[in-house]
Amino acid sequence: MTRSAPAPAELLTIAIDVARQAAATAHRMRAEGVSVAATKSTVTDVVTAADRAVERQVLDALHRVRPDDAVLGEEYGAGAADGAASGVRWIVDPIDGTVNYLYGLPYCAVSLAAEVDGEVVAGVVRNVFTGEEWTATAGGGAWRDGRRLNCSTEVELGQALVATGFGYDPARRSHQARVVAELIPHVRDIRRLGAAALDLCLAAEGRVDAYYEKGLAAWDQAAGGLVAAEAGLRVAGLGGLPAGPDLVIAAPPALFAPLHDRLADLDASGGP
Repeated sequence: MTRSAPAPAELLTIAIDVARQAAATAHRMRAEGVSVAATKSTVTDVVTAADRAVERQVLDALHRVRPDDAVLGEEYGAGAADGAASGVRWIVDPIDGTVNYLYGLPYCAVSLAAEVDGEVVAGVVRNVFTGEEWTATAGGGAWRDGRRLNCSTEVELGQALVATGFGYDPARRSHQARVVAELIPHVRDIRRLGAAALDLCLAAEGRVDAYYEKGLAAWDQAAGGLVAAEAGLRVAGLGGLPAGPDLVIAAPPALFAPLHDRLADLDASGGP
């Protein structure tokens, strides 16, 4: 029996509604006060009660409207798309930028994407504090507040503002710091803002020229990566590999090769 895939626009409509409600819950819980509920990979890699509450809300909301779909969430685990009757898998980061959220820094987001048969076709990233919202569908472009997004037109790496991030493992951070130290003389400047999904969205609209980071999970990059790609950025890893845990590079076509080659020379995908 042939499975009828839902249209990306249909999935995006669901994603936007769910993400907006989730962001409202996160905003309310932050106003009420939050504390660390647990740690993950290290003592600095925190989980708040809001992370868990927001992801549970997203799971419940998706189950109500699409009960046959799978969900991969940062806090509550995985569901393979091929195990779902529908072939659809949702990928959710309930609060991307948890440390920013914990400290009240207005740079964290709910990120929700939909895959159909393994391809991300719809995504939304919503800033918990500001309400800024980025959306994309495969082939339908990237958007914020009704404006179609186009990436930076910068062509010189030396004039590029590049965003990045660091992992929580001390050894990995040390390696990443060495990469930044060697990269910064060759670019305009570096920004480290603390939420990968938002970094990708800022690159999508040219508020930074490019972005790279090692160690991203699927929930970190699914929605933001689609927004970036639909805005014209090339989103990939090193040496022809797809974007993934080893490295994600998102850069305009003119900047991708020089940034890629510099990062390869610096062993940006190496280390712990």
